[in-house]
This record gives sequence, structure tokens and C-alpha cells, in this order.
Amino acid sequence: MAGSDVLKSQSRSREMCEWDEFSQSATRARDAMGKARSGQLSPFLLLSVPGINAREHRDCSELWTRDRVVASLPERDRLAFRHDQSTAPRLRIGYLSNDFHEHATSRLLIESIEAHDRERFELHAFSFGVDDGGAMRRRLRTAFDVFHDVAALDDAELAQAIHRAGIGILVDLKGFTRGARTGVLMLRPAPVQVNFLGYPGTLGGEICDYIITDRYMTPLATSSDYSESFAYMPHSYQPHGRSELFGSTPTRAEVGLPETGFVFCCFNQAYKFTPPVFDLWCRLLQATPDSVLWLLCAEQAEGNLRGEALRRGVSPDRLIFAPDMRQREHLDRLQLADLVLDTSPYGAHTTASDALWAGVPVVTCAGETFPSRVAGSLLHAVGLSELIATSEDDYFAVALTLANDIELFEACKAKLQRNRLTTPLFDVAAYTMALEELYTAMWQRHSEGMPHAPIWTSMP
Repeated sequence: MAGSDVLKSQSRSREMCEWDEFSQSATRARDAMGKARSGQLSPFLLLSVPGINAREHRDCSELWTRDRVVASLPERDRLAFRHDQSTAPRLRIGYLSNDFHEHATSRLLIESIEAHDRERFELHAFSFGVDDGGAMRRRLRTAFDVFHDVAALDDAELAQAIHRAGIGILVDLKGFTRGARTGVLMLRPAPVQVNFLGYPGTLGGEICDYIITDRYMTPLATSSDYSESFAYMPHSYQPHGRSELFGSTPTRAEVGLPETGFVFCCFNQAYKFTPPVFDLWCRLLQATPDSVLWLLCAEQAEGNLRGEALRRGVSPDRLIFAPDMRQREHLDRLQLADLVLDTSPYGAHTTASDALWAGVPVVTCAGETFPSRVAGSLLHAVGLSELIATSEDDYFAVALTLANDIELFEACKAKLQRNRLTTPLFDVAAYTMALEELYTAMWQRHSEGMPHAPIWTSMP
């Protein structure tokens, strides 16, 4: 079996939490990259493989795009886009995605889109996904100055539509996630192109000029691990507003939780689970009497996870699986969790900020890669950096202490409740002003004929 096929098979096994060959994941990934065959190993698959560093993530992205970039050059030369923005009254920002409907990316971004200064910026959505007819889709159509439904266009036609719209800065919200259209970016339809929010890593191949990040996520010393220049937000790179309201909190019985006992929680997707992290979770269950582990439903994985718990000496019925729900109902039930346990090396993103907004502390173990540091970035921005562990032992100790020291746990929850509305994490107005400052700096460098380089805001 070819290396890429092995990794795809391992990916399916990860989704099902079949871990018999888990220990070979990193070795097989390196073997696949060592063959230097372009397009054989998806960079997205690599993000959840323990032991792979940020430089290897970039190497994988460069390999993935190498032949694709070369193949795009004839079409790029044929289109020969020329960019003249000198007469545009406002800087035109285009957002490219197939997730402009009820989706985590849209939920994170919507309030920032609505908060933009429309005297200075004109916002365009380029949607190549389905129109689900839902409330979020309608809200997005209203939020953008122009909403382009481009699902029927091929890459060249979509690139031409972006160019005709006079987009100065094209912001890609997909990266290498499912359904991405990086082929459009390779045609360079906009003079400045940005990697933002949807993909936690570099795209390689000089596809984008900047990646929007923060100093915790990607210290300047790690710049060689990214093909893009860093565009630093002053706090966390991730947007999340304050408009999501809470209804009545359901009872424990209504969501399948026991009436008493500490509730550990992780609503990350099952493919992010790893045996070392699951070992820690089971140790926490053993050390915390009557506690349970609340997980998001994963039909393919639930039986295997219960079996893994049993092998670690934990009764399978201490794993409680929560069904998918609409966002409002999900936030309501999320308040019943006591402590969120993050995964590694691919940690929580939206699930972490949702938990913090719901007032639930999150314990994370920060690694060196982008996807392993997101929860840490959020915790810094909400003033809870003491919940960021630097090792597995530290992660276990922090979580166990909170679960067994009621006074310390209540103090932590009270601090989070105070900080939710006073710290930068959920301040969407300030976030949007900082983002606009980055866009302005990007555009100024381009207008002055300067190459892209690390930029940051003047905001504290």
C-alpha cells in the first residue's frame, strides 16, 4: 500500500478511534513525505498526527501544492490579471468560503463582518457552497455589502469574478479543509491574499501573502515554518462576539448526565482523540469518584471508545455521548459541563471559545504547532493562562486539582464569569478595529510596492 493510502486508511481509523496502528502514524507520515511526491499526503491529515512539528507541516503543504502551482501557471498567464485599485473609494475585501451558512466559521466571523467600518471597507462574500436557506445564510447576505453565489463557477471563472469585483484583499477561509478551492488562489485574482481562520497552518507555495495569527500562536521566531508573513492580532487571532444569548439551562437528566458527580467534557471531533490523551482522561476519571466524560456523539467511534475505556479500567457507562444540536441549544446544555479537556496535537478551536463563552473553564496542553495552541491563545485573551499546561503531567495535575478542590474550581469559574465581558476575547468591536488595521497595513505595503512582511497593530 502506498504511503498516502496508508495515511488515508489511518485517517479513517482515527475517525473511528481504532488505534491498533496509531504508534506508527508519524513514521508513516514522514516516509510519505520522504518520497517527495507532490500531492500524495494531504496537509490536513497531518495536523492531528502527534510528533509532527511545524516545519514538517510546511514541508507537507509545499509538497501538496508544488505540482498544482506549476499546473496552474498556463491558466494564470492566460488570465494575466492586472490590479489597479487606485480609483476604488473603499478598500474591497473579499471572503472566499463554502461555509457561508450554519457553520462554525460563520458563527465565529459573523459579528466581525457586521462590525466593519463601511465608510472605509466594502465587504464581498464569494460563496461556493450550498445555500441551506437558513437564518445564518440570510444574516450573512445582509452583513456583506455584496454576496456572490459562485457555486456553479470553475476555478478560472471564480477567479475572474473576484478580479472583476475589484477585490484588493482576498481572504481565504478554507485552506486545505474539505471542499477548499485553493486552485482559485493559485491564479492570483487579487493583489493581496490572506490565509485566515478556516485552516490552522500554512498553505505553502506562496499561495497567500499573510496568515492572520497572534504572537502566542506563532512567535516571530517560527516564521520559517510558514510561507505566509505573520499578520499579528493584538490578542487572540480568533473572532467570537457576544451576541449569542443563553436560554434556560436544561437539567442534567434532560441531556443524559447523572444528577451528581463532576462532568469532564470534550466536544471535539473524535479524529482529534489520541491514545495518550485518552489515557489521561481515563486516569482523571479513576482519580475523581463519580465523575463522567461527556463527549460529542460519534456513531462510528462510540463502541471503540467504550472498549478503550474498559481496557483502561474505566466503566464504559462513564462515557456520555451528546447528540448534535442547534447552536443555541448546544450553548444552553454546555453550561452543565464542569471542565473542558482539550485534545492534542489538534486541539479545540470553536469548541473552546464556545465553552469559555458559556462559562466553562478549558484545560489545554500547548504544543509547538498552530492547531495545538489555539485554546492557549483563547485562554490568554480571556485572562486564564494558568489553565495552559506545558506537559502531559502538568495537564493532568491542573485538571485533577480543579476537579477535586471545590474552592479553587469555584474561584476559577468565577474569574471566567468576570472576564468574559471585560477581557479582549469576546470584544468584537475592538477585534474588528484591529483586523481593519491589519488590512490597511497590508494594502499600504502593496500600494507602496513593498513585499509582504510581518505586520502588527498599534493596539495594546
